[in-house]
Amino acid sequence: MLTTVGLPGLFALMLVESVGVPPLPSEVILPFAGVLIVRGTPGFTWPTVLAVAVAGGVVGAILAYEAGRRGGRALIHRWGARAGIDEKVLRRSEEYFDRHGKVTVGTARLVPVLRAYISYPAGAAKMDRSAFVAFTTLGSLPFVAVLIYLGTVLGNNFTVLQHYFEYLDIVVVVAIGLLLLLLYLRWKRGRDHPDPTTHETGSEPADPAEPPR
Repeated sequence: MLTTVGLPGLFALMLVESVGVPPLPSEVILPFAGVLIVRGTPGFTWPTVLAVAVAGGVVGAILAYEAGRRGGRALIHRWGARAGIDEKVLRRSEEYFDRHGKVTVGTARLVPVLRAYISYPAGAAKMDRSAFVAFTTLGSLPFVAVLIYLGTVLGNNFTVLQHYFEYLDIVVVVAIGLLLLLLYLRWKRGRDHPDPTTHETGSEPADPAEPPR
């Protein structure tokens, strides 16, 4: 695959993977690029592969961020009510990214699957653009470097383990889906059954010593 398309193909694959529609996950793309380094494939060296892979991922993340920033709010306003997402929830997400967006984006780049989709909510919440790019780059570097290194260690044996990486993605998707479902159910339960002690009735209790009229 990469032996045919070369470094431009590596850039394109990492770009579309970061947009969220990968033909192959980065857990397969990057180790194979590491194999090509070991094989001495022309153009595939540690500096070039690392730079091209990170650049492709960052450019794809920026595209996803801009899509979320430009269309995210409109989409949420149009369809969010069906999922219980209103303006208040949207404001809370914006406040969250204002406070914790840097850590969230940087950490998400280390998590399979999640790293490909965190850009959309970051854009919809209008996270600071320069901070988004900086922490996307910083978070991507170790993830990319480790997977490339894994490919150089495995060498030609990488193809034997390729299916296990694909199974890992499935496990991560299921785990993230269950976590999101639990968070949603907990939030919905709190919304449908609010704590009565947190609400004021606006009336004072009657004086038990006062006789009825």
